[in-house]
Amino acid sequence: MSSSSPQDSARTAVPHDPAEAAKRKAAAYAAAQVQDGMAVGLGSGTTSKLVIDEVGRRVKEGLRIKAIATSIQSHHQAVALGIPITNFAETPRLDLAVDGADEVQRGSLSLIKGHGGALLREKLVEIIADRLLIAVDPRKIVDVLGSVFQVPVEVVPFGWESTAKRLRDLGFAPELRVHEDGKPYITDGQHYILHCDLPGSGLSPEDAAEAFNRTVGVVEHGLFLGMTSQVVIGSAEGIEILDPAR
Repeated sequence: MSSSSPQDSARTAVPHDPAEAAKRKAAAYAAAQVQDGMAVGLGSGTTSKLVIDEVGRRVKEGLRIKAIATSIQSHHQAVALGIPITNFAETPRLDLAVDGADEVQRGSLSLIKGHGGALLREKLVEIIADRLLIAVDPRKIVDVLGSVFQVPVEVVPFGWESTAKRLRDLGFAPELRVHEDGKPYITDGQHYILHCDLPGSGLSPEDAAEAFNRTVGVVEHGLFLGMTSQVVIGSAEGIEILDPAR
């Protein structure tokens, strides 16, 4: 079984930690893409937290936007910073969504997301965005999707053992995500997460996504394919922009 793992803007001085410096560079660029009048999706995770901090600072300076957050934690952060919150009924389309990722595949810019536990809300928000901008540090770029992170698959708690067996029969070797005390990790949507081995299955990301979608008991999966508009990679030296290979 696998185990779950003063308000500064993204413009603050670069810290000595290279990874943190990279995140701040990427977050600063991503936050700058949020323009007046936009409806924006606000992501989850450590890099997205920096983006939300910077967007909140700009809102205090007069930036007019409305936002939907991809996790309860991000929602609370946005509200605390005074960022106006909207919903799907009022705002059926978003101009831009900004988020991080666990892995980004070179060329295709296909993603593995959801190790923070918010993959369902992330996909619900980002599928309605005209543009999805992903901000990462260089460690997140891979040649083979799934080479570092397993694919998180959100499943209904009822009968999860049977769902896991179906995924095991497909070659994914699923492992239930648990806390240190052995209790299952619970998502914002009150579901469980099974971590699935993509390379070990022998399936392409596209075929794996189709297999997950066909499996009874699966709510959503952490493969985000064909959704990314642009990736910004931050480093201590600056940023690099990646567009999808055509």
